[in-house]
Amino acid sequence: MGYLIPVFIIAAIILPKYFTYKNSKYKAASGNSFWKTLLDKGNHGEFLTFVILEKLKGPHKLMTNLYIPKKDGSTTEIDLIMLSQTGIYVVESKNYSGWIFGDEKSKNWMQTFENRQKNHFYNPIWQNKGHISALKSVIDLEDDNLFKSYIVFSERCTLKKITVSSPNVIVLKRNALTKIIMRDMESSYKFMTIAEVDQLYNYLQSYVRVDDGVKNAHIKHLQTKNL
Repeated sequence: MGYLIPVFIIAAIILPKYFTYKNSKYKAASGNSFWKTLLDKGNHGEFLTFVILEKLKGPHKLMTNLYIPKKDGSTTEIDLIMLSQTGIYVVESKNYSGWIFGDEKSKNWMQTFENRQKNHFYNPIWQNKGHISALKSVIDLEDDNLFKSYIVFSERCTLKKITVSSPNVIVLKRNALTKIIMRDMESSYKFMTIAEVDQLYNYLQSYVRVDDGVKNAHIKHLQTKNL
């Protein structure tokens, strides 16, 4: 009997997550298995954001883990893109806890915890700006208003002091995503027809779920930068 309670508790936690995963299109979009999605913190945050976005009303397309070539021959990896008539929503997922401090003009942001531990991480607005720059070069669309930069943090964190000045840049927690992105879409001009959205989605498929050679080269480039 002593083993039944832990098993029951585990099942109560795991099963709802499994059914959410099974009923989502995330597996088809990312190729990630359930356990790879659940046990990898980055994948799990991306999945939770994907689930929110796929429930939005109106026609839209979602893509994950795009490896976009840059001018220097390397690639940049985009966590998630939502394509709609009102724009290209480029999402950088940060599945972090703790207190988050950041300024758009600063190279590094800071994550702090109650035990006073501090971690610095690269400015996600700059990171997503690089993603958008690479994306512009491969789809040949230069209108800045078409691209929306969304930095999505976990509900488990507190955005303590965040300073953003650029238009079309949003930093928020995941639990505010539906409200804010719907408001954005409702107030935005329709840049594309549904057919053009579909055409762009099909074109970008070549940058999704690339072979291991591209992934390994991307990882090697990141490791070289961090030396």
